[in-house]
Amino acid sequence: MEKEKIKSFIKTNIVPIIFIIMCISMIMISGVGLNFLANELYRRIIRNTIMIIALLIPIMAGMGINFSIIIGALCTHFAAIIIIDRQIDGAIGVISVFVLAQIIAFICGNIIGYILNKAKGREMITSIVIGLLGTSIYTLVFLAGYGTIIKPHNPSIMLSTGIGVQTMIDLMPLKEVIVENPYIPIVFIVVATFITKYLMGTQFGVKLKAIGDNMNNAYSLGIDVDKMRRYAIVVSTMLASASQLMFILNIGSINVYTGHLNVDVFACASILAGGATLNKASLKNVFLGVILFHTMFIVSPMAGKVLFSNVAIGEYFRSFVAYSTIIISLMINIYNEKEEELS
Repeated sequence: MEKEKIKSFIKTNIVPIIFIIMCISMIMISGVGLNFLANELYRRIIRNTIMIIALLIPIMAGMGINFSIIIGALCTHFAAIIIIDRQIDGAIGVISVFVLAQIIAFICGNIIGYILNKAKGREMITSIVIGLLGTSIYTLVFLAGYGTIIKPHNPSIMLSTGIGVQTMIDLMPLKEVIVENPYIPIVFIVVATFITKYLMGTQFGVKLKAIGDNMNNAYSLGIDVDKMRRYAIVVSTMLASASQLMFILNIGSINVYTGHLNVDVFACASILAGGATLNKASLKNVFLGVILFHTMFIVSPMAGKVLFSNVAIGEYFRSFVAYSTIIISLMINIYNEKEEELS
């Protein structure tokens, strides 16, 4: 019986176990100091945790990984550029970015939810395409539309031609708020955690779980499936928007055209590294995943330098880890689902 329990535990938690072994090995190989690791890990937790939390509600609704959270990140970039262009600084500027980003995210979330309801069973691939389309539209607006159709108010953020926004925009007038009040990111994470936990326990969460377990049964119970699924994507997009705000304020600048790229992939890899599956995830998976995945991200270049005298190999290993985590987790999920069907 004990052997069966151990076997079941290993089978259920194989991905986190692999990551724990890899993290310990990399830390030992790299010889990184624990103080340095703790400081770097804290920064990454501040930047990325809410983005991973944003994946929970759609998974509960049976929609798999919501790769369209990248649209939430774009909503924050859009809002931040508008506010910087209007030269609104300090706490008022941060609040303005947050409110404007949430409004845009709410609108975009409803649109994305509507589209995903038309693609039931193919939500993940559809959300990837939505993310790519959103990136293209966003780039077109700020690279070609700003300075032509949209009149800029702050020439310092524009390219020398007067058309298009610069690649990097300084956010120090807004970051000062976070520097003076370093507890704000922690408050954001705590609030996002409690909101998600609360929603999971409400009638809203019960309905989403019913939809995720069996959509046909949910229909027969009188649940408005399309509306609930749309709400799930709205919540996810708004949380992703809040996460990206913490990210750019922590860094102190916006990489306008590439700063949002891979936020979906890294969030997906993190939650899967924490032991989540495509149809089951919890806050425990979120916090374990963000620690394991980003520990690997920090130490892998240093381990690569020690092993191969080449930091670049460690940098390539980061991308390898992110994508391999997703692939391995998908393969394990499919294998476990087939075993359950056979049993």
